[in-house]
Amino acid sequence: MQEVDADLTALDRGIINAFQGGFPVVERPFEPAAAALRERGVDVTGPELCDRVRELDEEGILSRFGALVNAEEIGGAASLVAMHAPPDRYEEVAETVNEFTAVAHNYEREHPHLNMWFVVSVADHPDPDKDGTDRVEEVLADIEAATGQETYNLPKVQEFHVGAKFLLDGPVPEGDVDLSDLGPEVTPSSRETLTPEERDLVVEIQGGLPITETPYADVAAAIGADADWVIETIKRFNAEGKVRRVGVIPNHYALGYTENGMTVWNVPEDALAEVGPAVASLEFVTHCYERPRHEGVWEYNFFAMTHGRTEAESERRIAEVKALMDEYWTVGEDDWDTLFSTRILKKTGIRIADRADSNTA
Repeated sequence: MQEVDADLTALDRGIINAFQGGFPVVERPFEPAAAALRERGVDVTGPELCDRVRELDEEGILSRFGALVNAEEIGGAASLVAMHAPPDRYEEVAETVNEFTAVAHNYEREHPHLNMWFVVSVADHPDPDKDGTDRVEEVLADIEAATGQETYNLPKVQEFHVGAKFLLDGPVPEGDVDLSDLGPEVTPSSRETLTPEERDLVVEIQGGLPITETPYADVAAAIGADADWVIETIKRFNAEGKVRRVGVIPNHYALGYTENGMTVWNVPEDALAEVGPAVASLEFVTHCYERPRHEGVWEYNFFAMTHGRTEAESERRIAEVKALMDEYWTVGEDDWDTLFSTRILKKTGIRIADRADSNTA
């Protein structure tokens, strides 16, 4: 363990391990959450748990507490994009790319050619005959015109796993507490659009929930809604996939997970259906997708994101991914690569409000 953990108590570790998902959506959620920790040997009351989660958030150990909204299910579209920025113009190109409000994240990554990687997030296209994908292409055309550099669009073809968990030594080491079944029974809706009331709820919770003993009632008060409706709707959003999970979102850098490796693989098409779920099952793989190739420039079609505390740990984890890959096909030396991020160029988050606005009816 690294020194970063020295000041984390058993309670802190229990909170971080237990509640990276499956936090209860009930009127006073910290009470059953504390009871679950007590069952696992962590002595804490509901008010004490609430206070400590708030302190961890204020200290930067948590990025936030609340519902992780799935922007893809809210409306609009997003895509991963790669670009070559000439070394002598790198800062200029980065600044130009970052000026686009549609660019949510931008990273410098280690690669001999494609050294800039960013995410474009857009609302639904204003033209009813087009969609968010068309809007992404329009943004990329504008970026190319502004920078003079070609972009390589790598939209998600197939998602195998999204569920970053950063676990620590200490109580609840498996991170397997799930209290999402508590609260009202809900029935998923088949509607693809949001109601105006749902839109207001999404915008209110996108940055996190109030860290109080009655967070859902506080959200209801903020948007002028009924507290029971807020609880039922967040639970339904969770069932529908509009919310990926409810819980604490750790700041993985603060926990020492500083080695951020994007492993990429040239997987034979006939092996993808087996390889995808197998790699997704590895607990340290936080994101796992199929994405398109770009002939002559980018030959990889499978992405698996790993995180580690040290370079050695990252190397071990990547070797484990490769060993698993080898069970399904013979991985050649040129069939894979790891692109480590060397610098965060921009990180503003997905603009959920715009995407929700465009999908409200």
